[in-house]
Amino acid sequence: MARDSADLASDYQFWLQKLSVWEQASSKETQQDTCLHLSRFQEFLKQMYETLKEMDSNAILERFPTIGQLLAKACWNPLILAYDESQKYLIWCLCCLMNKEPRTPGESELNSWIRSLLSHVLSTFRFNLKEVSLFAENLGYELVDYCPSLLKNMVLSLVSELRESHLNGLNTQSRMAPERMMSLSQVCVPLVTLPDFEPLVEALLTYHGREPQEALSPEFFEAVNEAFLSKKMILPTSSVVSLWFRHLPSLEKATLHLFEKLFSSKRNRLGEVECCIKESLLPQAACHPAIFRIVDEMFRFVLLETDGAPEVIAALQVFTWCMAEALGKENKQMKFSLKTYFPYGAPALTAVLSQHPEAIPQRHQLQPLLHISQLLREAVEDPTHGSQQTPFESWFLFIHFGGWVDLAVQQLLRTEAEPPEGLLWLLAFYYSPQDGSQQRVQTMVELKALLSHLLMLLRGERLSAVDVQKAAPRAPICGQLVRRLLLSLLLWTPEGHPIAREAVTHMAHTDAVTHEIVGFLDQTLYRLDHLCVEASRKLARELLQELGAQV
Repeated sequence: MARDSADLASDYQFWLQKLSVWEQASSKETQQDTCLHLSRFQEFLKQMYETLKEMDSNAILERFPTIGQLLAKACWNPLILAYDESQKYLIWCLCCLMNKEPRTPGESELNSWIRSLLSHVLSTFRFNLKEVSLFAENLGYELVDYCPSLLKNMVLSLVSELRESHLNGLNTQSRMAPERMMSLSQVCVPLVTLPDFEPLVEALLTYHGREPQEALSPEFFEAVNEAFLSKKMILPTSSVVSLWFRHLPSLEKATLHLFEKLFSSKRNRLGEVECCIKESLLPQAACHPAIFRIVDEMFRFVLLETDGAPEVIAALQVFTWCMAEALGKENKQMKFSLKTYFPYGAPALTAVLSQHPEAIPQRHQLQPLLHISQLLREAVEDPTHGSQQTPFESWFLFIHFGGWVDLAVQQLLRTEAEPPEGLLWLLAFYYSPQDGSQQRVQTMVELKALLSHLLMLLRGERLSAVDVQKAAPRAPICGQLVRRLLLSLLLWTPEGHPIAREAVTHMAHTDAVTHEIVGFLDQTLYRLDHLCVEASRKLARELLQELGAQV
């Protein structure tokens, strides 16, 4: 926490005068005085940083117009730079002065001057200042001219050293010591957003030593993750995956950051949801089962907390689709079995669910649907075949693959014969997984009666919006399931298109139901866009635009 403003101002003037005295004299007494006050000066730098990090660069210069003089005097004092803590806080304070987006020549000049100070401080991390001076003179440079280029050169040198160390493998004599790796990562914490440091950050993230413990500091991972999430730096996917794989808190924070975007008060369309998910790079990272399992568990928690909110289910389905697409784009053979991604489901069930239902010819779609229903029913209701997991685990696995539910509804609306019991059970389970077997049987009976009535209306001379509205049973069958059947009938049958607008208006009698219908239309349009099905797409888009304006 930053100190009281008056105390900090008093300390600031004290240390500015002290540094001026130390700068002007190099006697033994001055050196002793410096060493005597060094711990207090380090504490001052720490407090100064706590204050500066809460301000932008312009505000800092307004409040502390001589801050540059103070930091420069400290940077060129060899006794101060001899201590790692002094170096660290000096670097952090200097970075606070950097203007991330310089707009004037003065701001650009200030940034350049700060970089020269940073390169000078960083040179002591690896080189003795006297050696640097001699090296520069031998090259024909003055030290003041050499320093601005030192930072870039040193970064490239460290990157090369890291790569060579990585390639050396078990050759411990040629590898960078863990202590040095830790120290280097700590020095980089305040510098991760500087463009010159990006190669070093990437090299550190992708470096894997042979030590049993993590060689990089948690603060480094946190700083990189924060910079990536706030779009202050751009990293290759491989570096981001390595970051999240090596530092679980960063992965959890990235997932929560995505959830905040997806489940804010504003209701995002699924096209926007897909863009957010892909931009997060989480689907690409989730190609590794360890990362997928953690993100999936966080989705599970949100589902439980929201009592299975439709928008959360829809986002989970889009995320699963994006992850499958990422696997396909990388042209990977499945290095890991499906069991590693979905450990709670029966392997046979996971295998059939992971197929793309849209890729199955229409005349063959019923068979895999009935197979899915049979496997789920055994897992949920038959203790001799089922697993030791709760029905929620089977439902959680099932909802990842929402295309099968759409396919089941379409199959029921196309059938001319008795509705298959397996499809009725599948829909009843999807919408009310908490029901017991007796409740689910009752839902199936009511659902069957509703379907029979709807199919009878379709075979009549003329379908009306009033007929569709009256078809909804008064019994306490799940309202979402009823509305899904009615909306599907309106969108997927030629007879439903002319009356769709009127029927939807009758159904959307409350804000909650209107939101639900908007969500269903959005999911339908999202699926149709991916399938490039034009027949129902125009109608779904028009209905979505009209209802969307009301919510």
